[in-house]
Amino acid sequence: MIQLTTSSARETREVASKIAALVEQGDLVLLVGELGAGKTTFAQGFGQALGVVDPITSPTFTLAREYEGQRITMHHLDVYRLEQIDEVLDLALPELLDGASVTLIEWGDAIIPALPAEYLEVRLEYGDDDDERVIGVRPVGRRWLSREIELTRTLEGVQG
Repeated sequence: MIQLTTSSARETREVASKIAALVEQGDLVLLVGELGAGKTTFAQGFGQALGVVDPITSPTFTLAREYEGQRITMHHLDVYRLEQIDEVLDLALPELLDGASVTLIEWGDAIIPALPAEYLEVRLEYGDDDDERVIGVRPVGRRWLSREIELTRTLEGVQG
């Protein structure tokens, strides 16, 4: 696992943009962490790096949002409000992952049994002060493990 520390929302968005530079069509990124830990902030930096110009907001009440990026389309899902794992089927996740887009899922760890075995987990945790975040990045499956060295090099400059 790659571990970094950021001291502001801007730095968290910077980490996200560096990861976004490595994504490919069909990639899945799980955003994991407590309420307020920075999952949506991460999604904002990620989307901006993909060329999304629309404001990126939390999809907590809509469950899913689609953003057209200049480089790639981003699907942003939030499964916090799902009560049963069967509800994931209603999100048409297999279709999203087969398409020409990248998918970010907030609270993605809650639905791991319903997901493919290829994803990047980004865990955001509170640090020592209000603005500090500890970010753990863990590639899972061959698709992401093949980019682990490049991912590590890309994130070296921001590691705390």
